[in-house]
Amino acid sequence: MNRLRWISASVLALVGSAAVAAPTGQFSPERLSDIDKALASDGFQGRGTAAAIEPTVIDYIAKQFAAAGVQPGGDMVNGQRSWFQAVPLLQSEIVGTPQISLNENGTVVPLRQGPDIAILAPLNGAKQVTIANAPLVFVGYGVTAPERNWDDFKGVDVHGKVIVVLINDPDFEGGEGDFGGKAMTYYGRWTYKYEEAARHGAAGVIIVHETAPASYPWNVVQNSNTNAQFDIVRQDPAAAHSGMESWIQRPLAVDLFRRSGLDFEQAKAAARRRDFHPIPLKATLSASYAANPQVITSHNVVGLLPGSSHPDETLIYSAHWDHLGVGKPDATGDTIYNGAVDNATGVAQLVEQARAFAHGPRPQRSIVFLAVTGEEKGLLGSNYYATHPLYPLGKTVGVLNTDALNVWGPTRNFSISGSARLDLLDDLIAEGKREGRAFAADPHPEAGHFYRSDHFSFAKVGVPAVSFESGNDMVNGGTARGEALSADYTAHHYHQPSDEWSPQWDFSGLARDGEMLHAVGERLANSREWPNWSPDSEFRATRDQSASDRTGTAPAPMPVSTGKGERG
Repeated sequence: MNRLRWISASVLALVGSAAVAAPTGQFSPERLSDIDKALASDGFQGRGTAAAIEPTVIDYIAKQFAAAGVQPGGDMVNGQRSWFQAVPLLQSEIVGTPQISLNENGTVVPLRQGPDIAILAPLNGAKQVTIANAPLVFVGYGVTAPERNWDDFKGVDVHGKVIVVLINDPDFEGGEGDFGGKAMTYYGRWTYKYEEAARHGAAGVIIVHETAPASYPWNVVQNSNTNAQFDIVRQDPAAAHSGMESWIQRPLAVDLFRRSGLDFEQAKAAARRRDFHPIPLKATLSASYAANPQVITSHNVVGLLPGSSHPDETLIYSAHWDHLGVGKPDATGDTIYNGAVDNATGVAQLVEQARAFAHGPRPQRSIVFLAVTGEEKGLLGSNYYATHPLYPLGKTVGVLNTDALNVWGPTRNFSISGSARLDLLDDLIAEGKREGRAFAADPHPEAGHFYRSDHFSFAKVGVPAVSFESGNDMVNGGTARGEALSADYTAHHYHQPSDEWSPQWDFSGLARDGEMLHAVGERLANSREWPNWSPDSEFRATRDQSASDRTGTAPAPMPVSTGKGERG
């Protein structure tokens, strides 16, 4: 998910609460609460991607769409649209307990899966992973960015080796440099680190976890990466994934560098410079574990409201329905990762959005209500839709995504994930102003939120897309309360079983969010406007290439961006 904010009864005593009048518009706090409560119930078993409970989950969402008044918008089945889009995925799960150890300059250090290291099930199709005394080499942030004259590999051959990399990008520590400052680029994301390791042919990759640059604590890494893993089905999965993808805790990395005669902090400082060269470590890694890879099918849930005069043009509202399912117990013994905030809130908003459009005047353009699978596994459902669209991308007006919304009452402001510049944001700002809500830039750009929710899948194919955020300036408690709730959620509830529905939550703020998003979508759906990215956006060229789909004329030639790592 993107930024995770709003939860915890324990914070209630700290920040206080007050009754807030319910919105007077079409969005019902009570219905939003009811849908959230149902989706986050133990009966839905944490809504794991492709879990045995999935048919029950997606059937519930489809019935909610039907009750809201929209029609099926998914795959064609027997000549008619169904409620679902089938999403084929590679699923892989480690069988048994991995055997992993480091030989650090003569000292053998066994590593425990979970507490010490988080090894992902292999997504290169392997049924057995065997690594014997592979040399370790530190390659800084693991970045190859020719447009920035930056290469952390410097021609070093890492075939047969395990690379050790830092999370985030080289500007994180100092706040300035060749990567645009504090805001994370795509080069800082863990997904990029794995992709680059595979491109260089490494036998494996270890990301060093640190809470600040990762933007979440170790338990999030552990809970998200030591269970079944998924990927889109690829013709050559080994080209995208090395043999071993993993994270380790920072203290282990400090010891690893120390036994190689190195100071970890000094090595990090060196990695922030363009002249950094890879550093061989006096250590090797051995690992052995089996896996069970198989191709399975998950599903997006799709509702449709056809447009009255331009039904071939679509506006998409999206949210991911999946969470982490059933996993390791927390301190209370709870094993169900309910995902009440992440992202039952977004799906509840999506259903209410469908209801509001279905019960209002029919819009001129079609509206698609898209509940996607596999977000927690790497934006997989939205990635599949973006590469296998049900409705032409060239005539898709834009995407308004919701992920982990506010359950603590109304806010004076709102935000979007990341620092993207696009016409959709102008539309949101204008509507916010009409409603007395100010736009606030992402307060934590270093966390890389732009790359962490489903709108990014659409951005990559050029479709203007934002992930809406509820804001942090609470009507009751101001930014102090908003930031306290956000920090508590990230530290104690994000990707943990305690992300559960609470009767103390106030859904009036979520209802106001829905009304604001509805007003923006309603105006777009009844206009001839085609939003675009800013002229300097890395996504602009891709969008412009489809201009003839919208206007009947080809776009003027323009330079094509690398599409890698630049801030949106």
